[in-house]
Amino acid sequence: MDYDALSDTLAALGEPEAAAEYHGALCGALCVLEPEKIDLLHLVESDRALPASVRPALERLRADTLVALTDEAMSFQPLLPDDSVALVPRATALASWCSGFLFGLASRRLDLERCSEEAREIVGDLTELTRAAVGDEADANIEEGAYAELVEYVRVGAQLVFMEMHPRPTLDPTDSQHLH
Repeated sequence: MDYDALSDTLAALGEPEAAAEYHGALCGALCVLEPEKIDLLHLVESDRALPASVRPALERLRADTLVALTDEAMSFQPLLPDDSVALVPRATALASWCSGFLFGLASRRLDLERCSEEAREIVGDLTELTRAAVGDEADANIEEGAYAELVEYVRVGAQLVFMEMHPRPTLDPTDSQHLH
């Protein structure tokens, strides 16, 4: 599912502008909760019931997002407007994605002191990015480049936080049971 398809899906909930924030919240929630324990409607502030027609699309998004976050090739991508959209709405969507991610992380009490320094720094940076805005630079190329760098940082940062919360088991070479 891409950003536009998610916007269309959320339109059924009366929230067509919430796609970036919703995806960010889903990603944050996947960091701290089992996928099946995530309330797909709670991720968007809607007073409507989740229509039966929308549930399969959101469940598929949850499954696809989980696969992307666990991909060791780091293929995860935050759902954001296409580069053909003007920079200001894209920057606003990036800030919303970061806000959603932090909301999703708060789905369960997270003791940041137990996280690595890198994860704490990423969470701090994402907090700062919730206030992202386009500057008054005369050079649109500079602004586009800065935006691209921020998206890349968010992409990698979110996946690193996920991986820290879901470490893969490793073979202990001193464990002789596994060597025979």
